[in-house]
Amino acid sequence: MNLSEIFIRRPVATILLMAGVAMFGILAYWALPVSDLPTVDFPTLSISASLPGADPQTMSSSVATPLERQFTTIAGVDSMTSTSSLGSTQITIQFDLDRDIDGAAVDVQTAISAAMPLLPAGMPSPPSFRKSNPSDSPIMFLVLSSATSPIWEVNEYADRTLGQRLSMINGVAQVQVMGAQKYAVRVQVDLDKLAALKIGINEVSAAIANWNANLPTGTMWGDKQAFNVIANGQLPRAKDYHSLVVAWRNGTPVRLSDVANVRDGSEDERTIAWTYGPESGGRAINLMVQRQPGSNVIEVNDEIKKVLPQLKAQMPPNFSLDIRSDRSKNIREAFEDVKFTMMLTLVLVILVIAIFLRRASATLIPSLALPFSLVGTFSVMWVLHY
Repeated sequence: MNLSEIFIRRPVATILLMAGVAMFGILAYWALPVSDLPTVDFPTLSISASLPGADPQTMSSSVATPLERQFTTIAGVDSMTSTSSLGSTQITIQFDLDRDIDGAAVDVQTAISAAMPLLPAGMPSPPSFRKSNPSDSPIMFLVLSSATSPIWEVNEYADRTLGQRLSMINGVAQVQVMGAQKYAVRVQVDLDKLAALKIGINEVSAAIANWNANLPTGTMWGDKQAFNVIANGQLPRAKDYHSLVVAWRNGTPVRLSDVANVRDGSEDERTIAWTYGPESGGRAINLMVQRQPGSNVIEVNDEIKKVLPQLKAQMPPNFSLDIRSDRSKNIREAFEDVKFTMMLTLVLVILVIAIFLRRASATLIPSLALPFSLVGTFSVMWVLHY
């Protein structure tokens, strides 16, 4: 007795078995995630460090080198690359595929803490890191622009409102703001005026730091009640810096507006994103949406498109939000092409069998076996997380 004889002698059991295979295959077909590339999780960490005003050589020798020396002591490092530019350093560490990404993150944080005493004292914040997967490209690009509002207001709305709302959608891992233009007060010092008044650039820097501060003031204690003293000395806009006293000369205060041009601007004015369209054009802020591993790209993008009308209705009237790139479009086209090719292949195979056998009963068996085998494969793919 061979394997085929068992199914021939028990036709009812065979029909029920094939019906079960088809049912589970159809359910698995709708549950399978859809993506243009296989999911490969590379344990990769990206470390960022900044030192405003430092040239690339200084960033490489003073920031990147101490960090790299500490990172080389971490086990399982497969490759490490660093890029230093004006005021920033980016280090990418890729670990072995069998290295746990959470354990690697703890080791990287420990290495950063060990390198902190060796880093320059003027860094505004310690180096930070995030998990990243180079094989997982963004699923959607959104562009936010405004013809009348300053670019830093557009950036703040994109970062605090749109980015957080889109991150709440099921299947979205994170939303990154590209071409960021965070607000900053820019002070352009006139060196000739400083030299004429014999004022050093360090005095200007110290005056700005001392006048723009938000420190705890203390508590006033009474017999029955205590009061917290709040004194916010932060200066929010450029006009608030004009009257700032830099130094005293001949009994007269030298204010910042006397020796410098103070204006509203952004932290990095050399990073610019542009958009062109029938309704909006000019400078803009890009939102890069990345999905969670294993999620369906098409379903996630459809959920984002459902939320966009609601977000547009809540935006200021002078803001414009558009889809710049949608990865699900190419996936849909490729998916439809795969389905068409699969159906055409089944028809051609059955047609060839019918031509050679020339018997309807003999042709019926492969006509049913091929589709059932294909549908059953979907359940196996779902079990193996393909």
